[in-house]
Amino acid sequence: MTDVQSLLVPAIILALAVAIIGHEIMHGWVAYRYGDDTARSQGRLSINPLVHIDPIGTIAVPALLYFSGAPFLFGWAKPVPVNMQTVIRNGGYNAAIAVALAGITYNLVLAVFAATLMPLADNPTTLPQAFVHIFLYQLVVINVILAVFNLWPIPPLDGAMALRFFAARIGWHSLAEGIERIYPYGMIVLVLVIATPIGDFLFKPAGWLLDLIL
Repeated sequence: MTDVQSLLVPAIILALAVAIIGHEIMHGWVAYRYGDDTARSQGRLSINPLVHIDPIGTIAVPALLYFSGAPFLFGWAKPVPVNMQTVIRNGGYNAAIAVALAGITYNLVLAVFAATLMPLADNPTTLPQAFVHIFLYQLVVINVILAVFNLWPIPPLDGAMALRFFAARIGWHSLAEGIERIYPYGMIVLVLVIATPIGDFLFKPAGWLLDLIL
């Protein structure tokens, strides 16, 4: 049992890295498909984790959640630079929405894919097999939580960005401008939401999705 428990931390770290680094790369990759090579020119489409590490989101926040006994872990990588003006010029607001939702789509697809592989790793009899089982489970949980979290319509999360471009596309410019004005205060709002029961309510879809997928 002790040997299996020792696999938990490295499995979580690996799953979190795959989730958050892939999330950011997908933003840049979809933007590149619409003619924006900003991320590519800065080497941010690389799978090298060192170019994506954010000291707060990749290290401090996950560590704080883990050592405080939080029931879940999440974090973020250094945002991949995207020139949305280029994306919008080449693909319109639909392209901008696609870029905004690319990371969330990646997380959900990866969670479903990992869940389909989990039955193959059931009843492990060796430590490597146990590691694979734990890793796949953590991959499902972390990706679902990241997807739901990033869908919140609070700047600077992807949900707010997608909502802003959707509002602009259908002509609700006052809503788009209102979201834009919130950006300087978005992190404060986000921290307050997470620290209150509102955060628990907004995370409920993650539990529903996990029940469905697992």
